[in-house]
Amino acid sequence: MITVKVHPRSPKPGVEKTGESEYKVRVGAAPDKGKANEELIELLAVYFDVPKSSLHVLRGTTSRVKLISIDRKDD
Repeated sequence: MITVKVHPRSPKPGVEKTGESEYKVRVGAAPDKGKANEELIELLAVYFDVPKSSLHVLRGTTSRVKLISIDRKDD
């Protein structure tokens, strides 16, 4: 599980690690109708190299600070 602080409407989307399991994610989308959350999941999926279906927002769907679970398959 990781904690993510989301910065919507950012001109430069990206993921930045800020602590042991804490990240700052800049998304270009506005926090409207879940668009920022969708972009957040897409960016994290690329960053962690997992499918989007492996990421789940456990807490904070309408907040800038979110708790995200990542289901990883160990080979």
